[in-house]
Amino acid sequence: MQDLSGWTVWITGAGSGIGRAMAQRFATAGCTVALTGRTPSTLDEVAATLEGRGRVYPGDVLDRPLMAQLAERIAQETGRLDVVCNNAGTNVPRRTWDDVDWDAWDRVIDINVKGAMGVIAAAVPVMRAGGGGVIVTTSSWAGRFHSPKAGVPYGASKHAVTELSRSVNSSEGAYGIRACALHPAEVATELLKGRPGWTPQMWDEIIQPDDMAEAALFAAQMNPNVAVHEITLSPVRR
Repeated sequence: MQDLSGWTVWITGAGSGIGRAMAQRFATAGCTVALTGRTPSTLDEVAATLEGRGRVYPGDVLDRPLMAQLAERIAQETGRLDVVCNNAGTNVPRRTWDDVDWDAWDRVIDINVKGAMGVIAAAVPVMRAGGGGVIVTTSSWAGRFHSPKAGVPYGASKHAVTELSRSVNSSEGAYGIRACALHPAEVATELLKGRPGWTPQMWDEIIQPDDMAEAALFAAQMNPNVAVHEITLSPVRR
């Protein structure tokens, strides 16, 4: 497994939950961590926990020109861009065919698919120029298997995200760029609280954000001649 000391890791959706845990884990591994999200104050709070290894780069993943600028800026300011944790995502309470909310469903598709696509497109040329890198994208169990509770737009968006990750391995492996899609079932984040059937009692028995951070670290540390295409996780008690 590679030593990541001195690497630069760019994390989107870094202000809470999985993104926050990833930031803390990569910082512990000796990385400089670039934090992106829509709320600067939240990013500042995360950066304050990283013992000087965090840098704040606010932005909305749907702003494609900004994402491209940030990828280049991060590489220029830190000297490299080794890992992208493509983590921004959302879901909505109304998620079934008998309760369609088109505006909300479009928002899920926009953030989960178009946002992920824009970040990948921003990172690829920078990583090509740097000789390679790793793109870890947070998909979902619902991006690997059909999951009724996850909902129509979320499941569709995460299947698309999984395909985006696979496409990176297919087209960019020749340039040393590897991609991994993380497929977790229930993760203890605020997003889960909107899911039908959620109860506070299940909180400690499901996947934790720290577990997701360890999975991302594993994919990044792998021998650079090996791509970990996907990691699928579920709670033991389901």
